[in-house]
Amino acid sequence: MSPLSAFLIFLVLTTTLMLLYLSKKFKQENLTYSTSQMNNSKKNSTTNIKLVEKEKVVAETLNGRFAMIGLIAAIGAYLTTGQIIPGFV
Repeated sequence: MSPLSAFLIFLVLTTTLMLLYLSKKFKQENLTYSTSQMNNSKKNSTTNIKLVEKEKVVAETLNGRFAMIGLIAAIGAYLTTGQIIPGFV
């Protein structure tokens, strides 16, 4: 096995583990947020407080996480090849 293939396998495994961890954290945060929103809606039923929808918070959190993964991938590509998009001149 060449060092390059071993490095690529390492990257794939690391990315897979990171995605599994983030999806688990994402589910936990989603449950925490939904229960806190239900508790807040019961407490604030008499006042006119505008609550942020759960889907928007979840979408923004997921968008930020994928942006960070993309940034790390771009830095890794630049460090290993010297190009942001390898093979693209």
